[in-house]
Amino acid sequence: MFRSAISMTFALVFVASCGLSGGRTFVEGTGDDLLKLRAGPGLGFNIIVGLPDGTALNLHECVTEVGQRWCRVSLSDAPQTTGYVSADYLSRS
Repeated sequence: MFRSAISMTFALVFVASCGLSGGRTFVEGTGDDLLKLRAGPGLGFNIIVGLPDGTALNLHECVTEVGQRWCRVSLSDAPQTTGYVSADYLSRS
């Protein structure tokens, strides 16, 4: 039972550490650049498409890789298009 409680606590901390989980979010703070939607959570993954500020996304879950938070998202207007973006450029507003 103690082991189960530790596992559950770890899972809750992992989800909460994302700061963003589930629902709708928007690209914000890229300036004149585009936010890269990547095939995986990290800079070494292929770029699928560039996303301008204001792009609406469906947020699925976030992970931390090498100290950087990455969130798996899909485009709100094209939900079949999925990938990972840096959480630094996501906003709920």
